Amino acid sequence: MDEEYDVIVLGTGLKECILSGLLSVDGLKVLHMDRNDYYGGEATSLNLTQLWKKFRNSDKPPAHLGSSRDYNVDMVPKFMMANGTLVRVLIHTDVTKYLYFKAVDGSYVFSKGKVHKVPATDMEALKTPLMGMFEKRRARKCFIYVQDYDENDPKTHEGMDLTRVTTRELMAKYGLDDNTIDFIGHAMALHRDDRYLNEPALDTVKRMKLYAESFARFQGGSPYIYPLYGLGELPQAFARLSAVYGGTYMLNKQECKVEFNDEGQVIGVTSEGETAKCKKVVCDPSYLPSKVRKIGKVARAICIMSHPIPNTNDSHSVQVIIPQKQLGRNSDMYLFCCSYTHNVAPKGKFIAFVSAEAETDQPEIELKPGVDLLGPVDEIFYDTYSRYEPVNEPSLDNCFISTSYDATTHFESTVMDVLNMYTMITGKVLDLGVDLSAASAAEE
Repeated sequence: MDEEYDVIVLGTGLKECILSGLLSVDGLKVLHMDRNDYYGGEATSLNLTQLWKKFRNSDKPPAHLGSSRDYNVDMVPKFMMANGTLVRVLIHTDVTKYLYFKAVDGSYVFSKGKVHKVPATDMEALKTPLMGMFEKRRARKCFIYVQDYDENDPKTHEGMDLTRVTTRELMAKYGLDDNTIDFIGHAMALHRDDRYLNEPALDTVKRMKLYAESFARFQGGSPYIYPLYGLGELPQAFARLSAVYGGTYMLNKQECKVEFNDEGQVIGVTSEGETAKCKKVVCDPSYLPSKVRKIGKVARAICIMSHPIPNTNDSHSVQVIIPQKQLGRNSDMYLFCCSYTHNVAPKGKFIAFVSAEAETDQPEIELKPGVDLLGPVDEIFYDTYSRYEPVNEPSLDNCFISTSYDATTHFESTVMDVLNMYTMITGKVLDLGVDLSAASAAEE
């Protein structure tokens, strides 16, 4: 271990593994260590026995739930947008050859007390019960504008500069009511709260386009895909990738103490009495607690069920978004469900998550509106974890720290953090103009 590396990465969470893979592919010499004896850090995947140890202090889950090893319960479950940034990163690094994806059955939104399918195209907008007849026509016009919008072709802009027009103004131009704006902003554009309404509309239009293009890609019921056996496969796939390019992985390395020189710049990492020298350190917040601050916490319920979420057309994998306004909250609540069809549970079993940015100290009460939508559950675990963000200046200390995972059940915010970190570390922007069909061979 007493060697010099360009970068030492601490923690095998998803963000750290993607960065380790990207930097290895760039030809940097990377050492990747984790204090745990398993991959994934906060975003690990647990079998039934591990789940019981973590939440119930017992290693004897009830026999009626089936075999422990048939369960792969992701601790930070998130779906991937089929044409989204993460899929582009996976293709860019060629890590897709280690993974198999399957389309997700359904994308739903909670509106006025009911769960509805999110209409993704102008044709679906005409059929949805979310809107009355006249509102449908207005929404369809808005969808067609978005579908035809091309940033580089002013003829498609209809005289509007979307870098200046706010989302609220764009929606008002089409006369859309608050409920329609609610599902477009939260369930299609995937905004986490309502701040986007007063920001330039271009970002929302791009997000709506991504949703529609991802939706069209598999002709399925949603724009999302998910790996077979769950997200626990991703860190391991990136570990393999890094090894192919000469990166070194070490699990179960106790302490992992980051060492600094007198100027406060990182010079290496010490573990078990040996120091590996390096120019830069990449890590999750738990490895450098003095350089991060707490920014909130996530409340979640993890459920094992014997049926799909009701009112989702028997979807075996589904996301339901509950916009903040529907519950009088300050941010959205998310439902995630996956099952034996993605090989994350034994036949007939479903894993459901309800997650939200915690606004109280009582997760059972706070998450009740989401849990109530699940129907009867066999087992339920409640959990909260704190979220941290870096406060250091990477240009001074050469430490690049990821932000903790948020409550969303999709990957878009996670990947933006990775790409921003990549640019800070390397000084260049990752080129993601890839051939998206490269990830489609494995999907079915």
